[in-house]
Amino acid sequence: MRLVVAFALVAVLTAATTGALTFREARTGVLQQSQDTVIKLLRTQIDRLAPELPVPPGEFELQRFAADVAGVEPAGTWRVLVAYGGLSATSAPDDPFEELTPALRAAVDSSTATVFQRVDSGDHTSLVVGMSVVFTAGTAATGPASGVQVFLTVPQTTEQAYVDALVTAVQRATVPALGLAVLLALLAARGVLRPVRALRRATRSIAEGRLDTRLDVNGSDELADLSHTFNETAAALEESVAELRGMEARARRFAADVSHELRTPLAAMSAVTDVLDEDAAHLDPDTATAVRLISEETVKLARLVDDLMEISRFDAGAAVLHLDEIDLAESLRRTLAARAWTDLVDVRLPPPDALRGRVDPRRLDVVVANLVGNALRHGARPVHLRLYEGGERVAVVEVLDSGPGIPDSVLPHVFERFYKSDAARTRTEGSGLGLAITAENVRMHGGTVRAANRPEGGAVFTVELPLRRDESTLGSGQ
Repeated sequence: MRLVVAFALVAVLTAATTGALTFREARTGVLQQSQDTVIKLLRTQIDRLAPELPVPPGEFELQRFAADVAGVEPAGTWRVLVAYGGLSATSAPDDPFEELTPALRAAVDSSTATVFQRVDSGDHTSLVVGMSVVFTAGTAATGPASGVQVFLTVPQTTEQAYVDALVTAVQRATVPALGLAVLLALLAARGVLRPVRALRRATRSIAEGRLDTRLDVNGSDELADLSHTFNETAAALEESVAELRGMEARARRFAADVSHELRTPLAAMSAVTDVLDEDAAHLDPDTATAVRLISEETVKLARLVDDLMEISRFDAGAAVLHLDEIDLAESLRRTLAARAWTDLVDVRLPPPDALRGRVDPRRLDVVVANLVGNALRHGARPVHLRLYEGGERVAVVEVLDSGPGIPDSVLPHVFERFYKSDAARTRTEGSGLGLAITAENVRMHGGTVRAANRPEGGAVFTVELPLRRDESTLGSGQ
């Protein structure tokens, strides 16, 4: 559109400028030709009639001379005024000869040259010519002035008609010029915008994941060079993404394989540590301490392997939801009771069966356990667990603690895998995957989870789960 408008403006400006210049030159030419013709004819007529004019002339001779001069124009449009001293006569009786200006009369009085002036007479323009009759020597009017002055006025209606026709022609030529400019603009825009639109479609295709998209390269101009560069960039991007996907797939497979291979020896180690824990009271203090340490680390390692297995299922798209309509408040109470947290957490839950929803009970248990466990480990008591119904049939679970809160630099990363707020801390009580697993489980339910700090101190984790959701739209992994 900008290109079309620009072409149209250029066309209008060019047509207007060309028309104005043409009009000016044509008007000047028409008027100049008319003026030269009138002056030449007037001089010829005066040269022919002047020898017959007595000097000094009387009023009758002046009137006859004026009529004879005016009679040379067959259309009868000439009006002549002849003056000598205080006498004057016109070709038409009682003609006031209003077109004669004092300036033109003064110019004739002061010079023997022919002078002229265009005068606006209201509805038309008139050419007024003035000259002095001189005594001639041979054929050249070089003698002294006789004192007789002749003034002629000619209406320029014909010339005005020519000028009006020029204006009409210019106006009529502007419309085709504008149409031609718009047509050329459309053709130019099509040639320019076609590869640009193709580039836009290709870019959108790349953004949608179709990295094999390529452009046809035609010609050798800047747009062709841009298309060639785009194809090179797309090829490099496709190669890099393929390599990254391969690396990611290998990393996922490695984590899954390692986790799977560790489960069998860890199961055996757990059985052994359980037996050693039972006999730890009968061992010497150093051996008992070592046994308890091995038992604790074995439990942590088993938990880490379980979390890695869960993460690998999310990454592989193998995680599925097993939905059941349950009482959400009762599910949260069971989560706390199963981990002996009932006395450690202040709960605010709705009455039984007041808030029900279709969720995966096991995954809801993992979400609540991870959030409450995180608050007990990293926050401070009292820890609060709240459940209520939000707007648009949404269940809201909030876990609040009374600790120092989460640093602002850490908040954007709390749900990332293995993220540590303290770079110098190399060991933690958890696996570093709990909040990441929580976020994945909430996402599978079509909900959201976010972390923030309370104005009065402490952190708050908020989970929003839809109470009703079509099973066909629920996620089954990534």
